[in-house]
This record gives sequence, structure tokens and C-alpha cells, in this order.
Amino acid sequence: MAESFDWFRFGHSSIYNTVISVISRTSHFEKFDLSTVSVYNCWSSTVLEMKVIFLDNDGVICLSSNWGSRHKKQKKWGGMKLSMDIHSIPVDCRFDNFDKKAIKVLNQILETTGAEIVVSSDWRLHANLEELGEYYTSQGIIKKPIGFTEVFHYTNWLDEGRVPSDFDWNRTDGREQERHFEIKDYLKSHPEITHWVVIDDLHMGIHVANSSYGPFDRDWGLEHFVWTPRDWEGIKQSGIKEKIIKYLSND
Repeated sequence: MAESFDWFRFGHSSIYNTVISVISRTSHFEKFDLSTVSVYNCWSSTVLEMKVIFLDNDGVICLSSNWGSRHKKQKKWGGMKLSMDIHSIPVDCRFDNFDKKAIKVLNQILETTGAEIVVSSDWRLHANLEELGEYYTSQGIIKKPIGFTEVFHYTNWLDEGRVPSDFDWNRTDGREQERHFEIKDYLKSHPEITHWVVIDDLHMGIHVANSSYGPFDRDWGLEHFVWTPRDWEGIKQSGIKEKIIKYLSND
């Protein structure tokens, strides 16, 4: 059986590397028994479902009632000076706290679906993957993120053909458009992902139900998208959890 896994590893390196990445960051090692290849059935080419949540933090699990809590932590630590680089202070002092009830909802989703977390939030600019993973667990999240989306760079991505040259940029939705490209780029680079959902307080969905123009569909956006418009509720808002689970289910 070990031979079959070696064959799979060299034949499907992208998927193999993702599985190893997940294993190295999870505390649930009993789920991954490589000696019996419970992760993959190599001979029948049946691949483990790879489910991913692209997670924003502010307005999703870090709510308006939590905003500014980092300043209290910084003051207790000794104070953040203007001359200091954000990366030079403890990770706990760089970020606001998460809402405990929002974390409870997120953990229920993770337990129900088995999904992994990829961080699409701008928080990824202020910590590396290991640091943010430690912060997640210290705040009560049961899984560390397995990756970050890459930060959008218009000139480089245009030159590399990662964004269409004739894309119709909108000044009003510019940040939403950039982030939607970051997520699409991650999905393209990780074909092993079978189920995914984006959770964000920035509206990146194709279908826009509430606007001053009435409901409409964009010519860009993400199909598997759940919007959290209430920054004081975030992922706790009624019906949000069910929408997320539905995108990550096999139905």
C-alpha cells in the first residue's frame, strides 16, 4: 500500500503537497493514516474532497464591537510607537480580538464540513502563516489556516496574464475586484480543491440583491460567495452558517 501512495505522490504532486500541508497544520492527526492510505484510494483514483473556506476577518469573525481592542493590548504590552514596524511587536498585539460567538459558529462549520481555512483578509499583510495560525488557535479557532491568497499586483499580474487586459475596472468596487482575482488565482493554482466558499464583508458575489438600482448580476464576481453585511453580527447573522455549509456540502 505504501508503494501505491508513492506512485500517487509523484503522479499528483500538487494534491500530495496540499495534503501534507494540511496534515502539518492540523491537530487531528488521527484523520490522516498514510500507512493505509485513508486519505486517498490511489488505485481507484478516488481523491479526498478538499474543502476550503476563503476567510476574511473584519466584519466576519472580528466584529465592530472588537475593533480597537489591539490598542488596549498594545498599551498593556508597553505601547506602540510610530517608529516601530508592526512586525516587531507580539502577534497578539497586532490584531483585534475575535468575537467569541462568531468563533463558535466558525468552529461548528469546520467540524461539520471538514473544511480548511485560507486567509484572504488583509491581516495576512501583518503576520506570516505560522504567526497567524498561532493567533487563530489562541483566539479559539480549532484549525490553523493552510495558506494565504497572494496579494494582488496589477502590473505584474497583467504582464503574467493573470488578469484580462480588457477587464472593466470599477473605482467603486476596486478592492472587491482585486480580492476576487486573488481568490480566483488561488483556485487556479490549487486544482485539488473540490468545494469552496468565500466569506467576506466586501461584496464579491455575482448576484447583488440589494442596491440603489435594484437586484442585478455582475459580469464579474464569485459564485460561491456568502456576504456578511452586518459588521456587528458577521458570521453570526441568521442564515449565514447554513449558506456556508451548503456550498461545502455534496448536495
